[in-house]
Amino acid sequence: MIIQTSKVSLYYEVYGEGRPLILLHGNGEDHKIFDKSIAILKKHFAVYAIDSRGHGESSQVEELHYEDMADDVYEFICKLQLDKPVIYGFSDGGIIALLVGIKYPDVPSVLIGSGVNAKPYAVKLSCLYRTALAYIREKNKYCKLLLTEPNITKTMLQKIKAKVYLTAGSNDLIYQGHMRKIARNIPKCTYTVFQGEDHGSYIVDSEKIGEYIVKICT
Repeated sequence: MIIQTSKVSLYYEVYGEGRPLILLHGNGEDHKIFDKSIAILKKHFAVYAIDSRGHGESSQVEELHYEDMADDVYEFICKLQLDKPVIYGFSDGGIIALLVGIKYPDVPSVLIGSGVNAKPYAVKLSCLYRTALAYIREKNKYCKLLLTEPNITKTMLQKIKAKVYLTAGSNDLIYQGHMRKIARNIPKCTYTVFQGEDHGSYIVDSEKIGEYIVKICT
């Protein structure tokens, strides 16, 4: 399905019924990374799996900015009249989820983010180096976004009212100390590490994150 916001068209799919749950994918991906978890989640929630602007079947744009994508999610919630949704985001999707909680603190009931960073330098140097080389070669908007954003401050994190759950893989691309710092600065936040997992191994084409969401939200 397609919904028109004030700036872009967002493609999304809906599964199940009940409490609304929004799923937000990472950089360069689309909603299909959640297919295995959706099979579990749709038994407990009305699942809204969105393609972010510039991704999948949503509108293509020249530049990508996390705050624009957060505004898209807010408009999506308003247009569909979703009451206090749970918002889950992986990687870039987790950044977007936090920004929704920061900019629109009364909208979500629960925010869940996996492998989230508040600054570009929180990504491990090896990954930043590869991203920088790719940007030099390709000049693409996805690499540029990773190298220049987000810029989320302690003061911004303290504005979040929703209960927050942050997760990481023990071998994540984001520094553990950085993610723990994010968690400490959010008023109501639980931080969980998935042992033996990397940045996306427990999320992309995996049932594990679906099982985790059911466990904490039902």
